[in-house]
Formats: sequence, structure tokens, C-alpha cells
Amino acid sequence: MDWHTWLAFFAASWIIALSPGSGAVLSMSHGLSYGVRGAGVTILGLELGLLFILVVAGAGVGSLLIASELAFNVVKVLGACYLIWIGWSQWRAGAAGQLAGDLAAAPMSRRRRLFTGALTNATNPKGILFMVAVLPQFMRDGRPLWQQLAVMAATLVAVDLVVMNGYAAAAGALRRWMQSAGAMRAQNRVFGSLLMAVGAGLFFVRRGGQGA
Repeated sequence: MDWHTWLAFFAASWIIALSPGSGAVLSMSHGLSYGVRGAGVTILGLELGLLFILVVAGAGVGSLLIASELAFNVVKVLGACYLIWIGWSQWRAGAAGQLAGDLAAAPMSRRRRLFTGALTNATNPKGILFMVAVLPQFMRDGRPLWQQLAVMAATLVAVDLVVMNGYAAAAGALRRWMQSAGAMRAQNRVFGSLLMAVGAGLFFVRRGGQGA
């Protein structure tokens, strides 16, 4: 990848990362619940999911998913249902009641946070659509595919790490004011509702990338 192409992809990576979505909501939610360090595991999972869809799109599998209505709908429904389930679980945690100083009504283990982050990005049909649309614009014939994908992956993950940690840090800065049972209940319900809304929105994603 030449310098000018990389700079263009670098700029596109910031646009991708800064676009509001389930990853941003999850990073802020876990930043507020677990602090920046605790949210780091979730963000690592998000990056693993991001790498997965980048490789899927780059290898041409993403194009096959978009070409097959059945395959695309399966991924779409799984991703939507998973986000709605995460959101509902968090919303219910807010209703369960908490003691002041607790991180959450039902704290998630590090492994579960990693898995949640990875699956959130890996099953996001909007991510696959975007990757399939964007990656070919920066691919060059006559150069090894996996070399180009490696450069793109490193760039995209580096940028996304900065942005997701920024979201988590911004939310974590409010953490000391969110230690009461009422405040924790409110934040769980807000972020739970946002995750469910993002999940519900995925049902309206079409293979052409247009909403219903």
C-alpha cells in the first residue's frame, strides 16, 4: 500500500471508528460500570470482532454474504437478537437494585466481557456491509492481498482502540458520581435501552445498505 492510499484509509478509519454504533455504546457502558481498565477487556473483544469482519470482507466472504439473502439475514438476525439480549440483561440489572459502591447488579467476568465485545462486532451486518464497500477502494492489483489486509487491519484496530478507549474514559470520568443505587440503575437502563435500540435497528438493514 503506497503512502497516499494509506493516508486515505487512515482518514476513513477515523470516520468508521467515530461513527456511533453498538461498539461505542458498549465501551461507554462498560467504562461507566467497570472503569477504563475493566472496559479494556471489552474493547479487546471489540477489536477481535473488527478483525474478523475485516478478514471476512477482505477474503471475499463478505461479498458472498451480501449476495446470499438467506446468509445475510441469518447474520443480521443473530446480531440484532444478541444486542437486544445484552441490552435487556443490562436493563434488568438496573431494576434488580444495588448497594452503593457496587459496580453492577450482576458483574460480568473478564471472559464474558471479551466474548461480548467480540460477538458484538462480529455479528454486526452494518460492519460487514461497510467493509465490503470500503476495502476494495483501497486495494491495489499486483500486490499481495494479505499484506494489504495486514496494513489495513493494523491501522483500523489502532484507530479504533484510541476511539473506544476514549469513549470508555469519557464515561469512566463520570463513575464517581454514579455510585449510588439509583444512579447505577439509571445508567444500566439508559445503556440497556440504547443497546436494544441499536439491535432493533439492525432488523431494518438491507443487503444494499439502505434502511427499510
